[in-house]
Amino acid sequence: MKTLFSFACFLILATGLFPTISTADVKRVHVIPVNKTVENGLLSFLNRSIEDAENDGADLIILDIDTPGGAVDAASEIAKSLTSTPIPTAAFVDKKALSAGAYIALNADQIYMTPGSTMGSAAVIDQQGNAAGKKAQSYWLSAMKSAAEQNNRNPKYAEAMANTKMVIPELNLLKGNELLTLTPKQAEQVGYSEGTVKNLDDLLSVLGYEDAKLTYAKMSVSEQIARFLTHPLVVPILLSIGALGIVIELFTPSFGVAGSIGVSSLLLFFYGHMVAGLAGMEALVLFIAGIILLLLEIVVPGGVLGLLGLGAIILSFFMSTDNNIEMGISLVIAIVVALGGAFVMMKFFKRKLTPFKKMVLNDSLNTESGYVSNQNRYELIGKQGKTTTPLRPSGTVLIDEEYVDVVTEGGYLDKDVLVNIIKVEGSRVVVRKLTEPLKKEDLN
Repeated sequence: MKTLFSFACFLILATGLFPTISTADVKRVHVIPVNKTVENGLLSFLNRSIEDAENDGADLIILDIDTPGGAVDAASEIAKSLTSTPIPTAAFVDKKALSAGAYIALNADQIYMTPGSTMGSAAVIDQQGNAAGKKAQSYWLSAMKSAAEQNNRNPKYAEAMANTKMVIPELNLLKGNELLTLTPKQAEQVGYSEGTVKNLDDLLSVLGYEDAKLTYAKMSVSEQIARFLTHPLVVPILLSIGALGIVIELFTPSFGVAGSIGVSSLLLFFYGHMVAGLAGMEALVLFIAGIILLLLEIVVPGGVLGLLGLGAIILSFFMSTDNNIEMGISLVIAIVVALGGAFVMMKFFKRKLTPFKKMVLNDSLNTESGYVSNQNRYELIGKQGKTTTPLRPSGTVLIDEEYVDVVTEGGYLDKDVLVNIIKVEGSRVVVRKLTEPLKKEDLN
């Protein structure tokens, strides 16, 4: 018994000397990739990933950045998400963080870069690749400087990333005619990077999270599709295909391939924007209501229903975006493409709008088609007959055993008077009292 008691005491002491590691003490790090073009689909994915990190009680969020930039509005919303989360954030610039990518990196609490990577070149441009207007440029310069200042970085370098007029002598940018793009060494020199690391594992070691539990955020299939469908270049293409398909369908007698492609393109537009969190069900309902009103306009002409339907459709598109300027440009492109398609159908294919064919009577009742309103009795001209009724001035004449309705030239004739047929005008047969045989020149 003493031996067993001694062994038990030894186990208790050993347990006290070697305490177990509590799972509650394990640090959690969430790694969120920020790659390819910055757009609204990426915004939706990043918001969901940050929410997952918060629910998991993460100690650190690392943004694995490798992007050429993208939409300013999406980058601005991403920055808001980063600055509003209570979890510390670190930007890991792997290869490049350009334009909107540089802005996202500046909104992180810390920035680390890999050898050979770059950060900067953040000029704001429009969809045509030209420099944006002064108002947009002013907003972007302020946003870049503000992002630097909130993390105690010198704002002049952020401004130089977006302003070619800035001169940074210490970085050998003496001419001031190019945008600032920082190398890892330069970024450390100006305080825009906390250090240069070889890879993600090296970064975790530097930050003291080498033993942390890593969670890599991954995009779902629907989020990947949404990223593609909400791309600034894809949106006008979808709207143009949709508008062109519907216009072509208006020139065909029945719903077919063109209409199916057009409707599918528009539904893809709404699907992508709904998954990205930009559009709600109300936008899709408004779009469908607009289509129904346009169809009713064909049945109940007047213009009111058509205008309401067109307005509902346009409004549904603007309800599906947070950038009205880009949406306006996309709609203008789609309208131009649709009008061009309508012109080609009418000019080169000699097609007419099918719905309006049902509203307009195109058939004509002409003689060539076999339609006659009255039979012309030209063969009666020159024949003689006898009145069977008084002509006052109309009445009936018996001609070759046929009773024919006739009129005089204006006078009165009694019954049983001999007459000559002198003129036939449609159903109007004109007679004259026979006094002597008619001459050929008297006949019309």
